[in-house]
Amino acid sequence: VQLVESGGGLVQTGGSLRLSCAVSGYTLEDSDIGWFRQAPGKGREGVACISTTDSTAYYADFVKGRFTITSDKIKNMKFLQMNNLSPEDTADYYCAALVRGAWCLYPNHVHSWGQGTQVTVSA
Repeated sequence: VQLVESGGGLVQTGGSLRLSCAVSGYTLEDSDIGWFRQAPGKGREGVACISTTDSTAYYADFVKGRFTITSDKIKNMKFLQMNNLSPEDTADYYCAALVRGAWCLYPNHVHSWGQGTQVTVSA
């Protein structure tokens, strides 16, 4: 199982970024895949995920209306479109595979992590 993120970078407040996660080792239908982030000095927190159980996208309250999680089943990739970014969104963002059927925004349910991609939002 391997998850490789890309797309991070430096952006100004109000800008947008699109993160990508290439998944290998299993298909998107075999496991819940989510996005998490960890800001400097803080714990890792769930950002967005799609549950294979009910095909529903879930978002943390602090990104609702700004971030969108999507999938490309043919390419076996997951994406996170991030709009209207603010300095509070500055963090390392991780793609992760979770125990299927478990709450997909909970870091403790992750069984495989990507290496992360850094997102920095300047004021």
